[in-house]
Amino acid sequence: MLHRFALLAFALLTLAATGAHAQALQPIEVGTFSLGSVTGIVYYTRDAGGYHVVATLQDGKDQTVLRSVVTLAPEQSVTFSTPRGVGEPPVEVRLVRHADGLYLETAGQARPAAAVTNLAARP
Repeated sequence: MLHRFALLAFALLTLAATGAHAQALQPIEVGTFSLGSVTGIVYYTRDAGGYHVVATLQDGKDQTVLRSVVTLAPEQSVTFSTPRGVGEPPVEVRLVRHADGLYLETAGQARPAAAVTNLAARP
């Protein structure tokens, strides 16, 4: 138990030091994020093969839609990014499966990680 606490504390300190934000997601909840002109939503379900993660992204300029479906095993992650100008780091969002959770990490954005809405609570 102490080992888990120490690992979690280290992860939170690392995120704080890098200016990143992490939002814990629950199964069947929707997380939203922004990558410049591209907006996205993400949710996941648990199955025998891992966490089945579905992300849908849409470009606000030309309305192009992209869907990505991945299965994450423990300690795996997937990153979505959009480029910026020359010499500037990309805008990124990373989905990380850690222990029994999935986390939406953002960095390099003007706003913190977007709110998570519980779909089960919707009428």
